[in-house]
Amino acid sequence: MKVSTTMAALAAVAAMGARGEGLDDLSWMAGDWMEKKGATATEEHWLPPSGGLMIAVNRTVSEGKPTTFELLRIEMRDGKPSYLSSPGGRPAVEFRTVEQSAQRIVFEDPAREFPRRILYWRDGEALMARIEGTINGQPRAREWRFERMR
Repeated sequence: MKVSTTMAALAAVAAMGARGEGLDDLSWMAGDWMEKKGATATEEHWLPPSGGLMIAVNRTVSEGKPTTFELLRIEMRDGKPSYLSSPGGRPAVEFRTVEQSAQRIVFEDPAREFPRRILYWRDGEALMARIEGTINGQPRAREWRFERMR
């Protein structure tokens, strides 16, 4: 009986990974978010998980002029969410999940200096984002506190 129960559980997990349902745990990221700091506004728009994929765009505008944009996606790879970032529309760079809890996820690409880690978490109603790494051997980080756009 134990073997059949274990086999059924493994089959269910394999099917879930194949459909990409593991992304449902990241639904707390979905929505339209903005951080304003002085004359700079950074937006991130995340579509909810569907079909094993989350898609987002990020745009920063300063003094009425665009400064950066990024195409983002999270998809299941090897049974875990992977974060793919295309800054300025360049080819995607993959960051693999190294930590995940109910309202926090950490992605990492150990081959990169900056950013090496990308973190998202909820702080109350806010969506927090942070990038970490090193530049010229010195630790660097940048953090955003996104509020839901109304």
